[in-house]
Amino acid sequence: MKKPAVPLILTEFAKQEKEVALNLGMPGLRIQYFRGPVWAKTNEQIRKQIVEGNNPITGKPVMKELVENLTKPLTAEEKKTGVVKKDMGPATYTGTPDELQKLFLEKRYTDFLPVVLPTEDKVNEMLKATSHDPDEVLGKMNPGSEAGENWTYTVKVAAINAVMAGAKPEYFPVILALGSTGQTAVNVSDNGFMAGAVINGKIRDEIGLNYEEGAVGPYAHANTTIGRAWSLLSINGGNCGKVGTTYMGTIGNPMNLIGIIMAENELRSPFKPLSVRRGFKEGENIVTLFMGWGILSAKNWAATAWGPNMDYPGIIKEIYSTQDGWLFGTCAVLSPPIANFVKDAGYDTVEKLTEWVTGRPPGAKPAMGGNLNSGTRSAGGTFTVVVTGGSNNNYFSMGGMVPSQSIQIDKWR
Repeated sequence: MKKPAVPLILTEFAKQEKEVALNLGMPGLRIQYFRGPVWAKTNEQIRKQIVEGNNPITGKPVMKELVENLTKPLTAEEKKTGVVKKDMGPATYTGTPDELQKLFLEKRYTDFLPVVLPTEDKVNEMLKATSHDPDEVLGKMNPGSEAGENWTYTVKVAAINAVMAGAKPEYFPVILALGSTGQTAVNVSDNGFMAGAVINGKIRDEIGLNYEEGAVGPYAHANTTIGRAWSLLSINGGNCGKVGTTYMGTIGNPMNLIGIIMAENELRSPFKPLSVRRGFKEGENIVTLFMGWGILSAKNWAATAWGPNMDYPGIIKEIYSTQDGWLFGTCAVLSPPIANFVKDAGYDTVEKLTEWVTGRPPGAKPAMGGNLNSGTRSAGGTFTVVVTGGSNNNYFSMGGMVPSQSIQIDKWR
């Protein structure tokens, strides 16, 4: 349009926006930076801190600098074009184990923990767990930012990251199912989103997934390394998790390390498995992906006041009503005792409980929307129930997590 324009960006995104400019072939793009954040500030604070403030990077007054950026002719350096493409690195590395651990760490091929070095023998052993060709394209992933390109990765790349995570070959079909979706385990958002998955079917026992005590925690090799493999694949196959460019979590989320990999306790649950409620057959090996804020003990909410007579359906409904669920809804992770309390209260199906908790008939979609700046919100949103954990006490967790895709695992064997 031949009209001068300058993007207005918070200083904290400077590194990310330089990457974006490079990816768009405009390394000399003029960007006006100013102090953030902006929302939740009064007009007076915005005027003093931003409009009349200085660029934290250059120290120059914002408005004066903005006018100069819009009116001064471009320099020869600013007119240069060019794209810097990133890749996954060379196919092989050589060195001692200590040298390779150091190299992987420096190049950010890891989650900052030591990895199992992906030797050719170990990778080939992992590949034996699938009938798919190593060079088959498994998926395409983007961290959710223009600072990160869409990276395509193969079955072999997934195998390399599965080895690095310490996963056993029998876990590999689950890891492939996760990778085939293109959903990242580490999102760019400054909210610090997390990812998780729920696994149903006989595979839970075949590979030793934990669905008893500690089911949501890192207390089984399968749960832990499957989650870590997904995270490492996101880093190395999807260019995710690079602080300042493809990761901007303001505080961060510890769940990004291994996610939340749950197996439903189908044996002790009074309800149909999540996979069946999502349209699959009983006994099918299915993984359902989640994303959101995460979950925490329901005791965190004032609604969970301990007493001699506990109204667990009422507590769940009250917690749901307090959730700002327009984005990720509400997920209730119930231990078998809590699930049976709910059933005994007259809600013998998840559908009945959902209708009562949400106030919507089965199949009705929740009202979406909400405005962060005005303070309006849509409480509750979607409602999902997962049953897992031990039966040694009456505990459960709730939070903001929404299911996205459900994938058949066996097609990746």
